[in-house]
Amino acid sequence: MGAGTLTGLSAARLFVKTGGASLISGPKTPIAKVAGDNAKNGDIYGESNTDNFKDTAEGYLEIGGIDGEGSHKLSRAGGISQTVYLTTSATDLDKFEGMQVKVWGDTFKAQKAGWLMDVGRVQIVNTQGAAPTAN
Repeated sequence: MGAGTLTGLSAARLFVKTGGASLISGPKTPIAKVAGDNAKNGDIYGESNTDNFKDTAEGYLEIGGIDGEGSHKLSRAGGISQTVYLTTSATDLDKFEGMQVKVWGDTFKAQKAGWLMDVGRVQIVNTQGAAPTAN
């Protein structure tokens, strides 16, 4: 009985020292979120720590990559040479189709895409985005 009480007290102290995060269930706040039906301008989804991402881009999000690279693309003013092809495991990019968004992530070497980014965080700039006009 004494060992059980000691274990319980140790676990309680550990819970307090970790700021309320349980070692069994993890942190109380989710690390990644997925946009729902009520997404609005300014909402942020994905990873909370931007220190992990060295690259950012902003543009109109569309579904589709290029020759198997990326699942989505970020169309930007300046034509096809300014397009950023995207992949991610942090959030569901389909939810942002047709929106103007800002993304944070890391650039990867690509075979076909001029710019391929693994996205870790997405911020909605305008839910009623418009594709850029071709130049």
